[in-house]
Amino acid sequence: MNTASLKLTLVGCCLAAALTAQPVLAADAYNGEQLARRWCEPCHVVAANQRQVTGEAPPFASIAARPGFNATAIATFLLDPHPKMPDMALTRIEAGDLAAYIATLAR
Repeated sequence: MNTASLKLTLVGCCLAAALTAQPVLAADAYNGEQLARRWCEPCHVVAANQRQVTGEAPPFASIAARPGFNATAIATFLLDPHPKMPDMALTRIEAGDLAAYIATLAR
């Protein structure tokens, strides 16, 4: 393989990697809010207009305000939640959308 072919292959790989990462960057916070209201509202306060719930689950706004909050880490966590959480069987896109919504509550 000559140098030009190697460079072209490397550029193609970098472009493919950038394009596959795009859905994470394009997370839909509105869809995340809808998912939160459907799945999370019974245990978490998911919006400012929601009444306080009983239980130990933290409000989404306090999760978003934690130092070092990382939406990607939250999305990954949501794909395999802790035992007290229901099995929501979220897709990667849905988990990303839900994490994007939580991130909007930090403001």
